[in-house]
Parts: sequence; structure tokens; C-alpha cells
Amino acid sequence: MQVVAVTIAQALTEAYRTIDRLDARMLLQHVLNVDHAFLLTYPDQVLVPQQIEDFSRLVKRRIDGIPIAYLTGERAFYDLTFKVTEAVLIPRPETELLIELALERIPVGQPLKVLDLGTGSGAIAITLAKHRPQIQVVAVDVSADALAVSRWNAKNLQVDNLSWVMGSWFDELSAQKFDLIISNPPYVAENDPHLRQGDLRFEPQIALSAGSDGVACIRHIIEIAPKYLVSGGWLLLEHGYDQADECRQLLQHVDFSNICSYPDLAGIMRVSGGQMNVSS
Repeated sequence: MQVVAVTIAQALTEAYRTIDRLDARMLLQHVLNVDHAFLLTYPDQVLVPQQIEDFSRLVKRRIDGIPIAYLTGERAFYDLTFKVTEAVLIPRPETELLIELALERIPVGQPLKVLDLGTGSGAIAITLAKHRPQIQVVAVDVSADALAVSRWNAKNLQVDNLSWVMGSWFDELSAQKFDLIISNPPYVAENDPHLRQGDLRFEPQIALSAGSDGVACIRHIIEIAPKYLVSGGWLLLEHGYDQADECRQLLQHVDFSNICSYPDLAGIMRVSGGQMNVSS
């Protein structure tokens, strides 16, 4: 039986019929372990049977809705690349705003202590630790599988100024104080229809939804955070597109100062935060 040769260009053309063009390119780059420039430069390269089989399998799974990050096992975030599995939330571009705001509050050379609540893949904690090697970061998550992914990423990215705690938010922390507490907590309401759409269908619901109004975790963090912040310390939280006003009200209720919300690149108020009063 004659085997029909399939080139890079032919494989992509066939995949374009059923999935997004960018998705097809990313999957084939993953299978071949090459970059986009390679696909453009060598469109006539013939794929070996195993490559064809692997690519076809990934395309079928993408048709079923499986997120690209879970199919390739990685996602770029800020200026690093992280391993991701179905145990963790997929890092998103809008969360990079948290990194920028945190780095503004961590002067270079100062050995501050930072707490990342709900670390997941470790994208936030590891990125901060990588860019500020003098700080000490504590990463907390309730999921052992998520912490395993975070540990792998830290080792792979050669970050050692980081420690992990398994537990729910502040529950397993000792009586220590932090200069900055940062979190991208669950903030989608349990009945939100978006949870049944797109990539969200496949991501861990524990990392996405939070009570009937979506702010249960945010409310808990804001209420407890003052016990773990130094005088003048900062709390920064990512939240939903319509939750900025409520977050600021919650921060005011527990007597934070310098309260503000910050827009992401789409102009959506995505992060809110405040500073512990120096007199507290």
C-alpha cells in the first residue's frame, strides 16, 4: 500500500478547514518542535508518519474544544514560558498587569517578602521571583497537583527564592508579615454562562468560580490580608470586568489607603489594590 506524502503546507491547509489558523500553526510547531519561521521557510518538508498521526490527534482534540495550552503543555506569560496541565488555570495576558503593578512596588535590591495566593502554575510568583531575585516569595495553593506544576516551573526556570505552602488562602500560614500580597483568585459567579463556554469548560472550576456573586474569595482575602501585611504593605487583586467598584468598597471597609483600580490593555478595570495604613 502506497503511503501518500504530506508536506507542512498540506497538513496546515487540511487543518485550517476545521480549526483556527493560529491554533493549527501552534499545534504543528509543537509536534515538530520548531518555530513559525520554520513553517514559513520549509512548507514543502514532508512529515513522517508519526508526526502526521500526532498532529491529527491534536487537531481532533482541538475540535473538541481542548485549550491549546493543554494540548501543547505550555503557555507564554510575561517574558517566560510555563508548563501547564489541566490541574492549573491557563495564564492569561491580562494577568500580566498584576506583574507590572507588583514590580513597581518592589524596588530593585530590597529583600521584601511577597505572598502569592492561589499560585496555580506559579506564573505570578515565579515571574516576580525571577525579576526580583533578592525577594522571598511564598506561593500558596489548595491543590497538590497545582503545587507540583509550580515547583516544576520554578526548577525549570531556575528560580530558588520561592517556597510553597499547601492550604486554603491564609489557613496554613504562620504568623508572618509580608510587604506585598498578590492574588488572581477565582472571581466568576458559579452560575455564569461563560463557565460553559470556550477554554473555561476545561479549566479547574475551583480556580475560576467563587460563590453566587463571584467575589467570595476576593472578600475573604481582603478581610484577612491586614493580619499578614506590614505597615505600608500592599494588596493587589485581579478581578472581573464589573467588580472594581465592589473591590474598592471592600478595601475601604477594612481601612486600606491609596486605593485604586487599574485597567488592562483592553481598558477594562482588571486589578484593584490598596496599601495598609502606616498607623495600622
